[in-house]
Amino acid sequence: MSASAYFEIAGCHVPPGTRHTVDLPAGHLYTHTPLTIPVQVVHGRKPGPCLVVSAAVHGDEINGVEVIRRLLREKVLGRLSGTLVAVPIVNVLGFTARSRYLPDRRDLNRCFPGSETGSMGSRLAWLFRTEILQKASHAIDLHTAAIHRDNLPQMRADLDDPGAEFLARAFGIPVVVHSPVIEGSLRQSARDLGVPVVTYEAGEALRFDEAAIRAGLRGVLRAMRELGMLPAHQRPARSALEPFIADSTSWVRAGQDGILRAAVALGERVRAGQPLGWVSDPFGEHTSLVEAPDAGLVIGRTNLPLVHQGEALFHIARFERMGPVARRLERFSQDLESGDESQEPPIV
Repeated sequence: MSASAYFEIAGCHVPPGTRHTVDLPAGHLYTHTPLTIPVQVVHGRKPGPCLVVSAAVHGDEINGVEVIRRLLREKVLGRLSGTLVAVPIVNVLGFTARSRYLPDRRDLNRCFPGSETGSMGSRLAWLFRTEILQKASHAIDLHTAAIHRDNLPQMRADLDDPGAEFLARAFGIPVVVHSPVIEGSLRQSARDLGVPVVTYEAGEALRFDEAAIRAGLRGVLRAMRELGMLPAHQRPARSALEPFIADSTSWVRAGQDGILRAAVALGERVRAGQPLGWVSDPFGEHTSLVEAPDAGLVIGRTNLPLVHQGEALFHIARFERMGPVARRLERFSQDLESGDESQEPPIV
């Protein structure tokens, strides 16, 4: 795109060096009130990539919404090359209902590429793909764990795609998980369009997590610098080091119904056979040990102590060398605590 070209979206023409908020028409509520997907376009004076940053594809995953709010307040965007398309709330119906799903209980992230005449989810997916994704050169989709679960900040990407691998590494998060695209997902739709896409996972649904938000904001800004959209830092942050790719991941599940007493925290390094927790009946007469099947890092866990047999409790990532991963994660956490790039007051 040339520096003098307007950026066109939903019938709006955004001049270079400006930003514009677009309400993407997505139907009506029962009351005939118009339903729109809010989009803000920041169009740089200089040519460059078109990066789409989206959040709340699952309506209850709100950390990404705050990441995008802080991103749009960054003064450095005044020196932007290319175009930033920020979509803080994709699943507007789920967001207003505080629900992961659409009102018909469909998962919007399984409705892509969508159809102009299909279900509610299919129509929203088609709208996002045709009006947003088709204009992108790169995409970052911000997520959290599901309700009552928590995720360590991590990148998920199809590492067989060189463009997606580049974005995942550019984000600067210590843990990267190879995650082939899932049928019907936003990532699959982007890949089919030839758009490199990654997913940032951090925190819990319906909860703000300050560390997850800071890490997400820093990651997006780093990726934009690596893409040449923003000027490079004169002093790269200590944590902007090569990430570690997980060899594999797996969930450890409950062996019985009962009440979980967890013994390990998110981000903790565990050894094979180490107790992760215990599940007991309310009287303590029957107790089963939950133990780590292999050495690894806890990258996800349940926050709800009430569990059924077979329920996922701890998500363990395995690495060829655990020591460097643990040390890198510790440095990353310390760096986050020292302050964030936007200098916003922390959410407590």
